[in-house]
Amino acid sequence: MTYLEELLCNVDASKPIHLLLASPGGDGETAIRMVRSIQARCSELTVVIPDMAKSAATLLCLGADRILMGPAGDLGPVDPQFPIGRGLVGAKEIVAAVDEAEERINGSPESYALFASLLADVNMIMVRQARSALDRSGALVREALGCAHGRSLSEVDKLTETLQAPLIDEPASHGTVVSAAQAAEFGLPVESLDVQSEQWHLIWALWTRYFSLGCFPAGGTAVYEGRRASKTITPAPYPLGAQPSDDNK
Repeated sequence: MTYLEELLCNVDASKPIHLLLASPGGDGETAIRMVRSIQARCSELTVVIPDMAKSAATLLCLGADRILMGPAGDLGPVDPQFPIGRGLVGAKEIVAAVDEAEERINGSPESYALFASLLADVNMIMVRQARSALDRSGALVREALGCAHGRSLSEVDKLTETLQAPLIDEPASHGTVVSAAQAAEFGLPVESLDVQSEQWHLIWALWTRYFSLGCFPAGGTAVYEGRRASKTITPAPYPLGAQPSDDNK
């Protein structure tokens, strides 16, 4: 948030803001804080998606006044994830795995040892957090939608209900694709960019520069850049031959 606030410092709130966004996701609560902060500093927020904006990044898009998407751009499900081992697992998968294990153990008590081994990386606190995160997803969608300029409460209610299934209940994986056409059908203010237009060529040229720096999905570099400030954050490389430990996930 500090980097974003620095970019927004002294901007003219009477003018629009265009945000170029590419992200696999992150913390949903932070996404709400970000879009609220941006909307407080502009007359209109347009989010431009050249590649993908998943999960928490999708939440940020829901609070925009306009969403411009390239031919390969997509949104994704609001899918809270938790670190397990060296990867991330969706809250929905954690809850489903525990529920299935409980059901099978109730039917075959002798299978307890097997499922205890399979779910060794999952504890009760994590399960409770996963359930809470899933319960919170709908509220986050509603809060994000309410950030857009001029969107009435009835429109927020209708969109929240419409998006419950495609963004929360139905997706089978974190990578589920929500195209520009689908997002527009849901009622979101989405526009597909004309790939022959000068606007798209300029957007793509800018995006490929960030991509070459190692921004997602090319790597883990984060770039915060605006008219008056620019900050690039590159993950520290691991020593030659070393592997990331659990403390460095």
